[in-house]
Amino acid sequence: MGLLNIIRRMSLREKLSIREISRRTGLSRNTITKHLNAGTIEPQFTTPDRQSKLDLFADKLAGWLKT
Repeated sequence: MGLLNIIRRMSLREKLSIREISRRTGLSRNTITKHLNAGTIEPQFTTPDRQSKLDLFADKLAGWLKT
């Protein structure tokens, strides 16, 4: 579960103060306030498609596995 979701849950469902959320998460009160006011969704980072180091040898390895 993402950190933003944890902060929102503590604030909205558990009705904790920003100071208490700060104590439990170890983040500063300014950071927590920024996340609560932003209203953004948890950022999702995409990983670029990269070639594997084994892609060059895939045919040879597949041949070895067949035998």
